[in-house]
Amino acid sequence: MINPPFQKVPRHVAIIMDGNRRWAKQKGLPISEGHKRGAETLTNIIEVASNLGVEVLTVYAFSTENWNRPKEEVDFLMQFLDRVFKRQLEEVQKNKGRIRVIGRRDEIVPTHVLEIIRDAEEKTAQNTGITIITAFNYGGRAEIADAAQSLAQQVERGALHSEDIDEKVFARNLYAADIPDVDLLIRTSGEYRISNYLLWQAAYAEFVFTETLWPDFRREHLFDAIKEYQARDRRFGGL
Repeated sequence: MINPPFQKVPRHVAIIMDGNRRWAKQKGLPISEGHKRGAETLTNIIEVASNLGVEVLTVYAFSTENWNRPKEEVDFLMQFLDRVFKRQLEEVQKNKGRIRVIGRRDEIVPTHVLEIIRDAEEKTAQNTGITIITAFNYGGRAEIADAAQSLAQQVERGALHSEDIDEKVFARNLYAADIPDVDLLIRTSGEYRISNYLLWQAAYAEFVFTETLWPDFRREHLFDAIKEYQARDRRFGGL
């Protein structure tokens, strides 16, 4: 048994939950089974992160580019999200946590998914435990573009002067402006890229990459990532 690392726990952990499809293919199962197993993993990791004292856990659930996947898989995911959010809501409520969703809520997102998102956010809005942020229909470049558009509109209305725009002002226009920057970013499945994820917020994050596919990710893997984070000498700016 690996003892959980309680010292120097990162405030904000972000995870790219990669490998559901590969896991299913390796086992000769439908892609949907990989997503189902991945959802079970997320439920477990939420509980572990909450018990460790992580304040914010952000997970990459569906990117703006994922709409290009096979229609059958996308349709399944849109229907499956109902079950995922209900299970997530149950787990988060148990830990007195809060659910938030970041990403574009435009016409491409099915109405029933938007209703599920609103319901989960409203039911947990007053909770004070761990904050679970789901990045859905999300892209880091899209978030930055949306923030720039918001600032341009404020300048056009006269509510803001262009010369007053600095990093702090820009950050206030991101999807979740009140959330601390990412301390630790974990990507599963052996891929070594961040795939347009939290580009602004992860500017000084510590990255940990693991070969483990997301459906096989367990508490021990999270402990290992946090231990690696603890061992690093974090530097902000400069060389």
